[in-house]
Amino acid sequence: MNIIIVGCGKVGTTLAKELVAEKHNIVIVDTDVEKLEEMSNTLDVMCVEGHGESVAVLKEAKVEECDILIAMMRSDELNLLSCLLAKKLGAKNTIARVRNPIYADAINLIKDDLGLSMCINPELAAANEISRLLRFPTAIRIETFAKGRVEIMKYAIPEGSVLNELRIHQLRTHLKTTVFICAVERGTDVFVPTGDFILRAGDIISFVAPIKVANDFFEKVGAVSSRIKDVVIIGGGRITYYLTKKLLESGLKVKIIEIDKERCEELSELLPEAMIINGDGTNNHLLHEEHIENADAVLSLTGVDEQNVLMSIYANQQVPEAKIITKIKHFDFDDVLKGMPIGSIVYPKHITADYILRYVRVMQNSWDASMESLHRIVDDRVEALEFRIRHDSDIIGVPFAELDVKKGTLIACITRNGQTFTPTGKDSIQLGDTVIVVTTHKGISRLEQILDDEAVN
Repeated sequence: MNIIIVGCGKVGTTLAKELVAEKHNIVIVDTDVEKLEEMSNTLDVMCVEGHGESVAVLKEAKVEECDILIAMMRSDELNLLSCLLAKKLGAKNTIARVRNPIYADAINLIKDDLGLSMCINPELAAANEISRLLRFPTAIRIETFAKGRVEIMKYAIPEGSVLNELRIHQLRTHLKTTVFICAVERGTDVFVPTGDFILRAGDIISFVAPIKVANDFFEKVGAVSSRIKDVVIIGGGRITYYLTKKLLESGLKVKIIEIDKERCEELSELLPEAMIINGDGTNNHLLHEEHIENADAVLSLTGVDEQNVLMSIYANQQVPEAKIITKIKHFDFDDVLKGMPIGSIVYPKHITADYILRYVRVMQNSWDASMESLHRIVDDRVEALEFRIRHDSDIIGVPFAELDVKKGTLIACITRNGQTFTPTGKDSIQLGDTVIVVTTHKGISRLEQILDDEAVN
């Protein structure tokens, strides 16, 4: 596909790398000459210097041949204008990043008028992810599938756990649970395990389960946490605004600590039910004055990664039973952060890239639009894909035992007529099913691509 990315900041650069790896033709538009040179030297992309809202620049980028234009500039208004012009000039699809809460309610009203195919709000998406984590405090990360009926959760196996030295196939007999473990992180290694794989303390497992089954699993492994009621959020940015609205609606108590006095006044008007504290969240005396030790969850959501890491480490020391969540803007030190006691890490830019990458893959196969969602569950090494079976195929009705599935690929679960189950070798895919696949292979956009023999169509 021919794709134009307007703006090569962190998200734009990440997207470009992902899309080039999946063999798309990429044109990058930006005003930063040095950045364009860097991108041109490291990636097989075409670069155009100029403003993404310029008709002349868009024409130079061959917008009339464009399948998807993705506007990722800092200004919401410029992103919307760039998409509007691109659509008028012949682009088939346009995606805009829009972050200002002012547009949150209005964007759906004008989406069709602007010709937008998709609008992504990174802060709102991050707030939704954090909200899910607070529902299951024991989980490190949660991804939702099948319209909320199925979730993939991450859980770190502690010392002394009943899971230690247990083979995966023993989960059904020993724990009477039907969770499906689809990935295991052990140090720097990642496994897509078979039934004989032996779990160990320290492993981080990713498992697929309906919500009720997940709750039952956590109870059986002794990892039940009490319901979160009191939340302390350090940093009063956009994510905090969106998240606090959701938490207040759910009946939680929220205390926000923000250093900027003017922002505190804004939040007080926008969120009158929340407690807003004007102060420095890195000041441990202030945190004690605000009784951080009574919090069920402490969220470090400032705009500075280093501050968030330090505050989460401190919160973990002071309130070890609390749910700790840390927002990180940059990807560069991901391996270092994994060993730190900073709880669940949320990357808004990663979430944005995942949303857009999913849309691109769906558009590759728009004739059936079978792929519903995509999540990277272990960095960029393991993906979970959700497919909706809408059309007949040679793969339908074939028992899984007879399918030659690629190594490193698992069919995790099937949702059929509202019921979710883990398939056995005797089961098969049927028309109308929702199928979740976990794989180490990149670029899969059709269910048939999970087979070694890709002649199946």
